Amino acid sequence: MSDQSRHTRWLLSVALTVQFMVALDMSVVNVALPDMRGDLGFTPQGLLWVVNAYALAFGGLLMLGGRLADLFGSRRILTAGLVLFGAASLAGGLARSPGGLIAARAVQGIGAAALAPVAFALIALAFPAGPARSRALGLWGMAGAAGGAVGVLAGGVLTDAAGWRAVMLVNGPIVGFALVGAVRSGLRGEPARTNGRLDVAGALLATAGTTLLVLGLVRTSTDAWGSARTLGTLGAAVLLLTVFVVVELRARTPLLRPGLLRGRPVLTANVVCLLLSSGQFAAFYFVSLYMQQVLDYGPTAAGVAFLPFSAGVVAGSLVATRTVAALGTGRLLALGGFLAALGLAGFAVTAEADGGFLYSILGPSLVCSIGIGMCFVPLGTAATTDVAPEETGMASGLLNSSRQVGGSLGLAVLVTVAARVTGDGNRPADLAAGYSAAFWVCAGLLTVAALVALVLLPGRGRAAAAGAPEAGPETAPVAGPEISQKSFQGTVDPAGPRSTQG
Repeated sequence: MSDQSRHTRWLLSVALTVQFMVALDMSVVNVALPDMRGDLGFTPQGLLWVVNAYALAFGGLLMLGGRLADLFGSRRILTAGLVLFGAASLAGGLARSPGGLIAARAVQGIGAAALAPVAFALIALAFPAGPARSRALGLWGMAGAAGGAVGVLAGGVLTDAAGWRAVMLVNGPIVGFALVGAVRSGLRGEPARTNGRLDVAGALLATAGTTLLVLGLVRTSTDAWGSARTLGTLGAAVLLLTVFVVVELRARTPLLRPGLLRGRPVLTANVVCLLLSSGQFAAFYFVSLYMQQVLDYGPTAAGVAFLPFSAGVVAGSLVATRTVAALGTGRLLALGGFLAALGLAGFAVTAEADGGFLYSILGPSLVCSIGIGMCFVPLGTAATTDVAPEETGMASGLLNSSRQVGGSLGLAVLVTVAARVTGDGNRPADLAAGYSAAFWVCAGLLTVAALVALVLLPGRGRAAAAGAPEAGPETAPVAGPEISQKSFQGTVDPAGPRSTQG
């Protein structure tokens, strides 16, 4: 194997490891929450913040993390994010109070907000558009799905075997591997861009606005949608994000260049991502509840039952890498969305009190997961179409923000839907009826996402010229490239020499 091939494979390994770890920590603590409460003395409301602190910091800082990578270099932000994430994981594993654990989870979220955009940007920069990038994006999608599914299983196994602290400390070896891989990849630490400045006002407004938006949505789990706290938080978020848009239109070096969204593929990718995540995240949550509260699965059994979902995502991603060139991003994304919606409709139909694994879980899981797996490659391709190398972090941060906000929005709305259908009942049949209603809404969201992709994205090949951003002072890059493919020792196909064929 040549040095170029070795370096680029290490780079891909780092990107996939980071994506896996960030997704893992979204779900790994869920099963351990009861043990955390008993050991540290959490209140029921305080326990929610073990999950929410990570989600808030992660969702609120994603755009800033992506822009920092553009300005200061992927290697610097990657290293800083890994060190911060690892230190927070250690602090969480050693926490002796509820406040200490919540603070550690918040710092983990800050580290994840730096890492997630970098992981996506590294793939976009290292692999040129075409079959090589499609395969790399397919692997990236698999890593995220595997992290989410393995997190549920690992949380149960680690908690049963070694206690809740193990779910925090498990990140140590993963961080260590990623740091070694960053060195072995040949990713060079280029000088920071001297002609690029951080948009401080935009960063503060985007961070505060997005954080308040996620916070307002998260609060609906304890406060009514019409409560003063919920409406006040969401209203403040809308106000700050509106001011953010105004500031970005006038900024010389914006955090989010408005011209980036003038390209139809980029804008459509983010709209579709928002809709897909709204249904996907909520469905994942309700399937877990259905298995544990209706079918009476234990935590470990529920985790094992999620494994076919991961297998389906892998299969769907493999299909996507081989068909994206023939079908195009629009048709492939629509096909995946419709298939995932069909699987969610299957969950809705079979979510009954006397349901069984084969027809209530396995069948719908495979159909839904294959469809979701088919979406990752065209979604990533569309989100980086006609994006300049020095703005891949910006585009990545935007896509990840759409995913996080969409997931929070979908979960908040659908928890309310399920609760209204369930009412005061707590029998398995009552709970199943509420979950079924939520699954129907999830299926509807993914159907809308598929239709948007089918109408607005190209059927074959790259985006049409009309969908590309116009050249000119408003849309041209604000500074010369700081990160480009010269940052890497080589660029190869992640699947090896055979990958010259789609």
